Amino acid sequence: MDSHYLGYEVAGAGLAYSSYTSASSMPPGLFRSSKLDSRNLPSFPFSTPYDPETLATYGVSWDPDGLAYNPSGATLYSNSLLDYNNCLQQPAPSPFCPQDSSLVCSNDPSFPQNVNGNHHIRQALWELESALMDADDYSRPGSWNDEQHIEKCCRAMEDFAMLPVIPTDNLKHLLISCARALSEDKLNEFEELVKHARAAVSISGEPIQRLGAYMLEGLIARKELSGTHIYHALKCSELDSKDLLSYMRILYEICPYYKFGYMAANGAIAEACKNEDRIHIIDFQIAQGTQWITLLQALAARPGGAPGVRISGIDDPFSEYARGDGLAAVRKRFEAISKKYNIPVEFHAVPVFALDVTRNMLDIRPGEALAVNFPLQLHHTPDESVDVSNPRDGLLRMVKSLSPKVVTLVEQESNTNTAPFLARFTETLDYYLAMFESIDVTMPREGKERINVEQQCLAREIVNVIACEGKARVERHELFGKWRSRFMMAGFRQLPLSSYVNSVIRGLLRCYSEHYTLLEKDGGMLLGWKDRNLISASAWH
Repeated sequence: MDSHYLGYEVAGAGLAYSSYTSASSMPPGLFRSSKLDSRNLPSFPFSTPYDPETLATYGVSWDPDGLAYNPSGATLYSNSLLDYNNCLQQPAPSPFCPQDSSLVCSNDPSFPQNVNGNHHIRQALWELESALMDADDYSRPGSWNDEQHIEKCCRAMEDFAMLPVIPTDNLKHLLISCARALSEDKLNEFEELVKHARAAVSISGEPIQRLGAYMLEGLIARKELSGTHIYHALKCSELDSKDLLSYMRILYEICPYYKFGYMAANGAIAEACKNEDRIHIIDFQIAQGTQWITLLQALAARPGGAPGVRISGIDDPFSEYARGDGLAAVRKRFEAISKKYNIPVEFHAVPVFALDVTRNMLDIRPGEALAVNFPLQLHHTPDESVDVSNPRDGLLRMVKSLSPKVVTLVEQESNTNTAPFLARFTETLDYYLAMFESIDVTMPREGKERINVEQQCLAREIVNVIACEGKARVERHELFGKWRSRFMMAGFRQLPLSSYVNSVIRGLLRCYSEHYTLLEKDGGMLLGWKDRNLISASAWH
């Protein structure tokens, strides 16, 4: 099988672009920067006023035919999460602060606090010290016997004893503590923990600091019951679609996650349909349609001649926004490919949400080999935990009734669908931390492009998982084992992925970091970062 089937490099006809639109967008209006007083805690982009002076926009050029991509850089964000460590001045040691303590004591309670210290413990120590060593009273004979001062000291010591133990030495544990406090409805404790977490996160820091900024925003949105509003607001057209496409393309280039999915799906379809003269591909997330360019190119080069190919593209409103145009743009792309490589291609637009698709919309024709593609999309369809009619399994049964030659599934390897909130938060933290770490080895932490990629392509998903519930939570990932069970219950049998596809993907990963892993398990393939699996791919019929 020709390696062009696998779709990890778009060549010819100026087609140097491939993307996946469910890498979600986040318009810059939701990420604000604010002018901060150095004595206050840094504030968050979702909740701070808009300051246009801090935003800088870089142009993106786009081929009028929609076939060639030529970015000149894009950014719409200015870092508003300040690092206070460099601003701290160490005060003179206090008799109530041991020299080996990590606490930084100050006689000024409004003094900015080091992120490794506990502001409230320091505050209590300061109040206790002030009560015991007040300068005005200390010089007055008999002041230590004053009942007012005794009462003041007792109150200060009681307040100190009642302070919660906060694990500020580990940001990951601190974030989990925030989530636990919120899940247990301990709102006062949650607010105190959030203050510490705000001082420790940074969108230009280490991976856990960058991820922490967005996860903390999700927690705040959940507490304020604004998660659904934020998630839907992120679909607004404030961000130019060309900029969004540029961010998605950057993510596509620097990490192999989407390439892996395209290669695995294209390879399975090519193998299943290698002897077919008429092929009908139903893509449940057509995006820009770029996944199919290399497959069409390879089919056109078949020794026996090119088969006729028909592509039905399922589309939703967000895909249209991300493209910056309707499905006419996808049709134009396929027409250009058809002419370029002399292969008959027919495009059928299906502009509805996936769960609303019916057999009658798909124009199934006798004699066509049917291939169905679910690219990081099926988890958006609710299951029995959201809707008693179970649209997720219902969609699979409908697809099974079409008698497809092959069905390809690519999904995030994460367990966030039915997990309770705290477990879901921890799973999301672990999953996206691996993704942020993989981005960290390819792009500088201070780079504006890296900031935009994480904000526009990942943060929206994170907020939805953490802040939304019920039908409003559309990011409902499941592990490969659960998808396997669903497909088998719907009547599918698993198709083995070819060893050739496996070897080509391993070759691709060698072009990236040595920390990427590829695991074959239960007939599927799992792409991971270090010891964390991130994306699964499998084929069914």
